[in-house]
Amino acid sequence: MLRAVCSIGEPHDWEIETAASAWNALDRLQSGGVPHLLLLDVPRGDSDILHVLRWLRRFRSDLPIIMLSYPEDAGWRIESMRLGAQDFLLKPIENDQLELAIQRHLGVSVTPMDFSTEAIEPLPGGAFFISTSPLMRKLRAQAELLAQADVPVLIVGERGSGKKTAARLIHKLSVRADNELVRINCSGIPEAVLEAELFGTEDSVSSDSRSRLAILEVGDKGTILLDAISEMPDPLQSRLLRVIQEKRFTRTGGDTPLAIDVRVLATATSENIEQVQEARKLREDLYYRLSAFTLHVPPLRHRMEEIPLLLQHFMHKLAGQHGMTPRPYTPAVIEACQSYEWPGNLTEFENFVKRYLVMGEQDLRLGAEEATNGIHPTEGHLGADRPWNNREIPGGLNSLKSLVRSVKLEAERSAIATALEKTGWNRRAAARLLHVSYRTLLYKIEQYQMRAPAASSVGNGLKGSGWRAS
Repeated sequence: MLRAVCSIGEPHDWEIETAASAWNALDRLQSGGVPHLLLLDVPRGDSDILHVLRWLRRFRSDLPIIMLSYPEDAGWRIESMRLGAQDFLLKPIENDQLELAIQRHLGVSVTPMDFSTEAIEPLPGGAFFISTSPLMRKLRAQAELLAQADVPVLIVGERGSGKKTAARLIHKLSVRADNELVRINCSGIPEAVLEAELFGTEDSVSSDSRSRLAILEVGDKGTILLDAISEMPDPLQSRLLRVIQEKRFTRTGGDTPLAIDVRVLATATSENIEQVQEARKLREDLYYRLSAFTLHVPPLRHRMEEIPLLLQHFMHKLAGQHGMTPRPYTPAVIEACQSYEWPGNLTEFENFVKRYLVMGEQDLRLGAEEATNGIHPTEGHLGADRPWNNREIPGGLNSLKSLVRSVKLEAERSAIATALEKTGWNRRAAARLLHVSYRTLLYKIEQYQMRAPAASSVGNGLKGSGWRAS
């Protein structure tokens, strides 16, 4: 560790002093030593370090302390932080990680890029909008125009590309920004539940004998975002169309029309919107009402120049959320990220950064077996089930582990294909046969780029399940 610290400190002209033990360091502090930062390299299993921290807190409560410990002593982390340690790093520690931690606690800026206020725009709900690429600058300009028009908008894009973020941007830039943005996912919800959520209920039909406030009422004067609009049952689509046209609605079971002033935004996945129309999952009159103003969100692979900024932003955001030190990226990782196509877009990208924050480059050498248990979304493991553009990846991936991974992934794909064939490509039935969720199966079908035979029905519509109002 001393050699690592010296090699890190030399370019910065840091003056590094050493002590034979933590108690020796404490004696020198009591004798008037005034370092700017203290590194405590803790011997394996040495619980005395907690007593040292208590004494250090008495004499120099303002002294930044970084603990360097072994993985088996990770249980001391919480107590160490409570006693005054500012950071707790587990060995083995990469030089870049240690340098970043030291700089951060010395008050040195560790942000490797200039995060200009124009590049990253905060949005409601903790989201953000990045517009450094020409495509995203164009998207922002379109969103600003649509925000001022106060009309229904259909937002189209691939899964995970940022459709909800675009909706939040429109809301923020509109005159409705001071009021609620309410979101509800129309997929995977029983019709009666979705109807009660969207249109509310009167006493006579409510199971608990109380009226339920409609989402339309919650969003009054504000904006409503309807995710996966094509998954909404046809009768509810008809009622929604009347709401958009007449600016009023009646609660389910009621007979009193209620006037509302609400803007409707809806999302749909671009790869399925044509199939959805052909299958008549989305009413033609509602589609034309919404699609008169359409915003297309480009996939991440079409804006690769944003990757370095996205990597840094997600890293600092996630590190702050989890109370961890941001982990620096090596040039090889950044280059690989810019070469990868990111089929899961920003959802996959954020999951990758989260794994990298915790595991570092070790995670790039892990396969699907470490991240999954049977059939489960791998979110497109970088360097696992998809090679980086089929190039040789640093870290010895062309090994026995890689061969085992390939066999497991091929077996998984074969199992899915067999289930789909048995059920005539009824994806819900296939999911039950495989004992996995419908969403997981849809993700796997997309991951393996599996397509139904030409004669198969496409009646399943837009993919997705689950709902949330926020």
